[in-house]
Amino acid sequence: MANLTELKCVACRGGEPTATLEEIAIYKPEIPEWHIIPRDDIDRLERVFPFKNFAQAVAFTNQVAELAEHEGHHPAILTEWGKVTVTWWTHKIKGLHRNDFIMAAKTDRVYQAR
Repeated sequence: MANLTELKCVACRGGEPTATLEEIAIYKPEIPEWHIIPRDDIDRLERVFPFKNFAQAVAFTNQVAELAEHEGHHPAILTEWGKVTVTWWTHKIKGLHRNDFIMAAKTDRVYQAR
């Protein structure tokens, strides 16, 4: 399988299955700092990224927003002084899809490149 950062998100329509436990076991090692968090009965990928100040946190938020627009898949982003929390899940299927793992890996790449 290709590295998650090399893959593109595919259009996801309602009715597609959520990621299976087997798929999650394949994808998760590529994004070890992400946690699967159930919220409102929906599994989500979430990671908190630390920063030295608010300006750095806002700059990263904007980079993630640009990435999301480019891929057509959008996270929840909470920007605070010294940290940004990014949460990925697929709204239409109310759970995790391969797209979420792709975007988590690409978010990590953006963070590492700063």
